[in-house]
Amino acid sequence: MFNQRIMIKIIDKSHESDINIPNEPFDLFGRMIPTYADGKWGYTTEKFDTATQMCFPDENYNYDKLSENHVFVGAYDGGKCIGLAILGHSWNKYMYLYDLKVNKDYRRKNVGKMLIEKAKEIAIERGYRGLYTQGQDNNLAACLFYIKRNFVIGGLDTNVYKGTNQEGKADIYFYLDVN
Repeated sequence: MFNQRIMIKIIDKSHESDINIPNEPFDLFGRMIPTYADGKWGYTTEKFDTATQMCFPDENYNYDKLSENHVFVGAYDGGKCIGLAILGHSWNKYMYLYDLKVNKDYRRKNVGKMLIEKAKEIAIERGYRGLYTQGQDNNLAACLFYIKRNFVIGGLDTNVYKGTNQEGKADIYFYLDVN
């Protein structure tokens, strides 16, 4: 069974290089369009006529600099790190899901779900109310992944990409209560 061979564990100093698994392309096939009315968030989706691909640049995270305020969670197939969640401490009652990625060959096999489940456990252990993260509105797969994992929309930033090569996109903020 696939999920039985995947192990989820906190990445410590002895495996620090695992926090730099490479980013891989993902499909951009639609957009999430948040709505806000009567104090409640909702959304619709729009499919693009033509799908494209995008790949974020590799981050080159520094374990020593980040480990004081972050928790690194890895998904492993044997000794190979195939997924990563980085959780950051936050001033509010929600732990920040700073990064979530899964190697292309392991997507749609519940690895992301397993990383979120571990992130929820860590948030509870550390006294947080839940998790929050953000997703680009044109990364419909990621936005729908968070909705499927019971995150709710909690905000929209339409200015974040102004003046950049990604102008025209927006960030959607997603929140998940764990208590």
